Amino acid sequence: MLKILIPTLMLLPTTWLTPKKWMWTASTSHSLIIALLSLTWLNWTTETGWTLPNNYMAIDPLSAPLLILTCWLLPLMILASQNHTQMEPTSRQRTYISLLISLQALLIMAFGATEIIMFYIMFEATLIPTLIIITRWGNQAERLNAGTYFLFYTLMGSLPLLVALLALQDSTGSLSMLTLNYNQPLILTSWGHKMWWAGCLMAFLVKMPLYGVHLWLPKAHVEAPVAGSMILAAVLLKLGGYGMIRMTSILDPLTKEMAYPFIILALWGIIMTGSICLRQTDLKSLIAYSSVSHMGLVAGGILIQTPWGLTGAIILMIAHGLVSSALFCLANTNYERTHSRTMILARGLQTLLPLTTSWWFIANLANLALPPLPNLMGEIMIITTLFNWSPWTLILTGLGTLITAGYSLYMFLTTQRGPLPTHIMGITPYHTREHLLITLHMAPVILLILKPELMWGWFY
Repeated sequence: MLKILIPTLMLLPTTWLTPKKWMWTASTSHSLIIALLSLTWLNWTTETGWTLPNNYMAIDPLSAPLLILTCWLLPLMILASQNHTQMEPTSRQRTYISLLISLQALLIMAFGATEIIMFYIMFEATLIPTLIIITRWGNQAERLNAGTYFLFYTLMGSLPLLVALLALQDSTGSLSMLTLNYNQPLILTSWGHKMWWAGCLMAFLVKMPLYGVHLWLPKAHVEAPVAGSMILAAVLLKLGGYGMIRMTSILDPLTKEMAYPFIILALWGIIMTGSICLRQTDLKSLIAYSSVSHMGLVAGGILIQTPWGLTGAIILMIAHGLVSSALFCLANTNYERTHSRTMILARGLQTLLPLTTSWWFIANLANLALPPLPNLMGEIMIITTLFNWSPWTLILTGLGTLITAGYSLYMFLTTQRGPLPTHIMGITPYHTREHLLITLHMAPVILLILKPELMWGWFY
């Protein structure tokens, strides 16, 4: 763990001490080396589950894919941000890269923590750099409003979790993830216990986000710069899913009774947010709402509490992280050329940028879960599990899948096909940097088809 965390922290002095000419090159190459080093975590040798490099940080097959996703994303975020920050003063560019690096360090400590209270502290600490990125480097005046939404939604969800964790510490005497699963099952019967259960999971449901507490997400995504959108979609939403998987095993007897309304809300959210996507005019907002829809499926898979549901949830989290991040990169490159996120104003781009259209096509097909991509594998596993729990869920999940295909094709056709608007003149072609960026997003998705057991957790 430290062989990744220490080089990540050493990126900070690298960023501040490197000459301006080499700043972006040095930070990108250094972070890419860290990302490649993190792939060693895929080489799983232990039978016990946990690998303990030290007393406070550990890796198991659930956290390993998420840790690698976190490391993989930092060089991609730095690559994506080069163009729109180049007009800023050097000190601000350095600050921007430093915020991205600190976010990676906090996320590594969150996913690697063995103590739940340490996970909670790192979970909350990721708020600070994300909030600064949204409110300082956002695109429009509403960014302060978006930052406020993001801060207060997350804090309101998280405070009950802190109280619930202190109560858990009081009753069990330990908050170590290594030992909590071996404790006696908690006898949870009273109304107070039910409130405690809701307190434990509310923070993660807000972070996922569950439909109903999702309003911060489209605002934050639309106003954030490209790196903010990428880290939000790819990793920060997955903190919610990861926390839920960790906590539900402790709250086990009660989850089976209490999960009903949340599963129904998650499935209803798939339909509702998908329908909202069909009516969107703003490209980034459409991709943000599609994230809420996919995370609803993940929440349902986790709350069912079966091995298939949990495996499907992990696979969908990883696949969605890469694909939605790629979509945000593509949306950003469109925005940098046309200076508009309104889809109707920037259509017919296939005639000008044909290779980019193929990237849009691949990313959209991955988003709508084309076989044999891992997105389909995760969705099929969750849908099967939900059907086994109650056959009626097939109506909601089936309709959700249909709507997902509808808005993905709508997004592709609106941005790429049709006549070119007369006001679009002299668009700069794609740079090698941007092609590399999308390749590094889509290559892992395609390679995971060949070896999906790398990301399906410890359930098999």
